[in-house]
Amino acid sequence: MRRRYDLTDEEWNAIESFLPPTRKTQGGRPPKDRRHRLNAVLWVARTGAAWRDLPDYYGPWSSAYSFFWRLQKSGTWDKILEHVAIEPDFEQMMLDTTIVRVHQHGTGAKGGSNKQAIGRSRGGLTTKIHAVVDALGNPLKFELTPGQAHDSVKGYEMLSQFDLSNREVLADRAYDTDAIRTLLREQNAVAVIPSKKNRRVQHVYDRTVYKERHLVECFFNKMKNYRRLATRYDKTASMFKAFLALISIRIWLK
Repeated sequence: MRRRYDLTDEEWNAIESFLPPTRKTQGGRPPKDRRHRLNAVLWVARTGAAWRDLPDYYGPWSSAYSFFWRLQKSGTWDKILEHVAIEPDFEQMMLDTTIVRVHQHGTGAKGGSNKQAIGRSRGGLTTKIHAVVDALGNPLKFELTPGQAHDSVKGYEMLSQFDLSNREVLADRAYDTDAIRTLLREQNAVAVIPSKKNRRVQHVYDRTVYKERHLVECFFNKMKNYRRLATRYDKTASMFKAFLALISIRIWLK
């Protein structure tokens, strides 16, 4: 029986070949299949519940956790995301950020808060998600920083990793910096970015095209439907980013 948050047959068929085979054990209970464990992970992601609160029909919580952790360590989630994101619409690219509050259970990891992308801002302990999406609002790249980090610094680094030739780049005025505008001009990209109010010379931009920027906000809205991403409970940035990759995969498959 397919439950509310479980994968559809189409979604499973698209990613099955990228998951490692189920490991056989001698004696004891036979292991749950990979689809069942992935459905357990999606239940945790959607509800935001602790791993130990996983319903019994998904099997031991430790098995689902170790399944997710092993694939995060091997980089499997990133590889699957690269596979499903094979036909992005590069006519436009949009970037923005969103703030995620960090739960008290998400603190205390080794390396300190800065290494785990946790900072202190006006809203308390927070993590900032930086995202670039295509013209359809599908995620192309995302990064994590402490909540107080400025949008434009990481935004410049992320844009530098793309071929921006003859593309429209949409962003709000937080990205109106000389460095970003120079990068776009050098690559013949069109900057659809309103100027900061303190600029002496206001740049002209297409206000009609700028309205399409709502698609990056729609991506954040879809992402935060999964409560594990709406509030950060994971101590390490790598585990939180793995959840973000998993949900991005599902958004691409919709």
